[in-house]
Amino acid sequence: MANKKYVYFFGGGKAEGSAGMKELLGGKGANLAEMTNIGVPVPPGFTISTVVCDEYYKNKQKYPKGLKEEVEKTLEKLEKLMGKKLGDPNDPLLVSVRSGAAASMPGMMDTVLNLGMNDKAVQGLIKNSGNERFAWDAYRRFINMYGDVVRGVDHEHFEAELEAVKKKKKVELDTDLDANEMKEVVERYKKVYKKFTKEDFPQNPLKQLWGSIDAVFSSWNNPRAIKYRQLNDIKGLLGTAVNVQSMVFGNFGEDSGTGVCFTRDPSTGENYFYGEYLINAQGEDVVAGIRTPEMLSQLKKKKPKMYDELVTLRAKLEKHYKDMQDIEFTIQQGKLYILQTRTGKRTGLAAVRIAVEMVKEKLINIETAVKRVTPSQLDQLLHPMIDPKKRKTVKAVTKGLNASPGAATGQIVFTAQEAEDWVKKGKKIMLVRKETSPDDIGGMHVAQGILTSTGGMTSHAAVVARGMGTPCVAGCKDVVITGKTAVIKGKTYKQGDSITIDGSTGEVFPGEMPLVKPQVAGEFSTFLKWADDIRLNAVRPGLKDKGMLVRTNADTPYDAKVARDFGAQGIGLCRTEHMFFEGGKLQIFQEMIVAENVEARKKALKKLMPLQKRDFVGIFKAMNGLPVTIRLLDPPLHEFVPKTKADVIALAKKIGITEKALNDKIDSLHELNPMLGHRGCRLGITYPEIYDMQVEAIISAACEVAANGVKVIPEIMIPLVGTVEELKRLKENAEAVIASVFAAKKRKVAYMIGTMIEIPRAALVADKIAEHAEFFSFGTNDLTQMTFGYSRDDAGVFLPEYVEKGVLDRDPFQVLDQEGVGLLVETGIAKGRKTKKDLKVGICGEHGGDPTTVEFCFNIGMNYVSCSPYRVPIARLAAAQAVLNSKKK
Repeated sequence: MANKKYVYFFGGGKAEGSAGMKELLGGKGANLAEMTNIGVPVPPGFTISTVVCDEYYKNKQKYPKGLKEEVEKTLEKLEKLMGKKLGDPNDPLLVSVRSGAAASMPGMMDTVLNLGMNDKAVQGLIKNSGNERFAWDAYRRFINMYGDVVRGVDHEHFEAELEAVKKKKKVELDTDLDANEMKEVVERYKKVYKKFTKEDFPQNPLKQLWGSIDAVFSSWNNPRAIKYRQLNDIKGLLGTAVNVQSMVFGNFGEDSGTGVCFTRDPSTGENYFYGEYLINAQGEDVVAGIRTPEMLSQLKKKKPKMYDELVTLRAKLEKHYKDMQDIEFTIQQGKLYILQTRTGKRTGLAAVRIAVEMVKEKLINIETAVKRVTPSQLDQLLHPMIDPKKRKTVKAVTKGLNASPGAATGQIVFTAQEAEDWVKKGKKIMLVRKETSPDDIGGMHVAQGILTSTGGMTSHAAVVARGMGTPCVAGCKDVVITGKTAVIKGKTYKQGDSITIDGSTGEVFPGEMPLVKPQVAGEFSTFLKWADDIRLNAVRPGLKDKGMLVRTNADTPYDAKVARDFGAQGIGLCRTEHMFFEGGKLQIFQEMIVAENVEARKKALKKLMPLQKRDFVGIFKAMNGLPVTIRLLDPPLHEFVPKTKADVIALAKKIGITEKALNDKIDSLHELNPMLGHRGCRLGITYPEIYDMQVEAIISAACEVAANGVKVIPEIMIPLVGTVEELKRLKENAEAVIASVFAAKKRKVAYMIGTMIEIPRAALVADKIAEHAEFFSFGTNDLTQMTFGYSRDDAGVFLPEYVEKGVLDRDPFQVLDQEGVGLLVETGIAKGRKTKKDLKVGICGEHGGDPTTVEFCFNIGMNYVSCSPYRVPIARLAAAQAVLNSKKK
């Protein structure tokens, strides 16, 4: 049996890997191999596969047999190609050791540069480069990175020594230190290393190499990497690969440099070459935000030959990968090298624009474009902006780089931990930092926005914020942070003070500014039209109607209009109980609840009916020509009773009873487990006059608007049905009321009566329920609650820990549990359609806007999903992607 292959070489125009081997080589390793194969100048090296990472953790952090020999044999091949040897005192080979998983996780795992440096190699580097300062600078960087990454000596201890030397020499920048001063820094760094590790800095390059490989594999499970995978729902990967690559140096002098560039603008999607660079620097200087870099346009002016070479490679890489690329490059003594290319992270705005423009440029087709934009990226486009009216009256206090679009307002905090703590207390916060690091990921995730005083458009803060869709202003030099205060142009802002940022312009405003929601237009509309064409023309076996519709959950004419503007094709859930809390209706409804007899109840309901009718008239007008599913009263009555003493006194006075009598009545409505109590259709059975009033209001409103030329399609939905008899009786009651309204109005409208399937029993007897229902709508909030036996109001206490510990993959109230709850849904549909072949079926729980749930609903044959208005575009895209995924399968 042949030995397993763990190590893959790339260099000399040939590679053992390719772009298609991402799962095995990680994104970085696969792309290094691919670029090598297509003739891009890539420094040679090798990749240790993700299989090793998997086996490393399975075998209690031990490597598989034969790996050591394979790595060292491949290292010899690299040395032969480069004509240099690791640790050679005359002409040393130096390498970088970097992570690289199949899914991009920027900055989350560890990197070591300049490996191979030691007391002898530094002399060889001086001899071969003719640049003593460069050699000592490379050595001090390696000690710092190795000490920090491999041995856990905090970077700040090394930084303090560097600052001490700069202060002693009275200079501001690292680049102002000469060779002897850099040599002094190296000696100081060695002392720091020994102080904290109790060992001399290792001089054996192979020991350095294996220490660094260990560190990179170990970083797969460091807290920030785990958190990043949780936040980005990255699952099922073997682990990280390790890329060992020969070093090229951007810090050789003024003819050298390093940078990060994007083949298109990652914030806006505009098709121009976008990026930043630093002369006489190494890559981490750009990414870490240690020095503020120059824009790529300056390179064009200062070094046009280098810039032109970069432009040629930009075109080659984008054409090859057919997507916007994020490229890291280094120029060493006038020669250009590409260190990495990967699909560039982008904002939602950029994702849509790039997808649309690449179709127009014939780089990709429409189906590829629709698959390429994620629902979460689309969600970013629905983020608020500062109200233009208010914006004219308030002057920005400063301006930084517009690193991630959208506006945000919040109270200032200065650390990621404080951000998480404050958000747990219900506060909206603005994370203000000198610069962010990967350890800040948790605080960045919960922040409304991020403001940094250093760093550029490719700094950690900028890249991560764009990926999250969080507004960010970076590199704002006027923000001077000391402890728990920030001074901006002379004005002091303390922790807890409010500020507003506009990540689209880079402006920072004092105080809390009003935000407004965005409009859908331009490329967004084009893109969603493509998505609609795909989802609405999909043919599914056994279904008469084409495609999958997207409806909305809306209880007011305003919500209905917003959803319609976002492309909703009807209302899938109108919750009538929400209407009772406004417009003077609550007290009348309370009168009905505490009434002592049927006559008193009917008297209160008679006053309520015209007010309910008015609500329905507004919604029917807003949804002219589209179906409106109206759920009859669902919550238990105790939710509507007066809660304060003043409200109790006011209601008692109005209905003419004592405060004690009213309190006794309120107490009698109390239930030990109200979510399983007297609610939904049970109210309709015991108090039929309530549902009779609501049905009268719905059909009266429908007749009234129809008389005025509005096309109305009312669908009456009876909630919480668990037995056939409940639905049968309530449907009969409703039809009797409808007949009397038609007689009184001398007009008829088409209508439907259906039910919510939200009790497990209803799904199991759905064939019988379908005999009396014209449609099913799955209420997956209650169905989840009753299937798991979790109270959705209380499960927040333990569900986060369940997810964190892997007891559950996800919170089942956010993402539908397809295995259990999903099986009930499938059963309900199959049984219902066994009785009525063309039974219309949809979903109206909060799950209706979750992309994975939308795909599940498409695959099991639902006619529509319904979600909140601002999730409608996301559901439209998710449905289209479900169609495309089903074709692939």
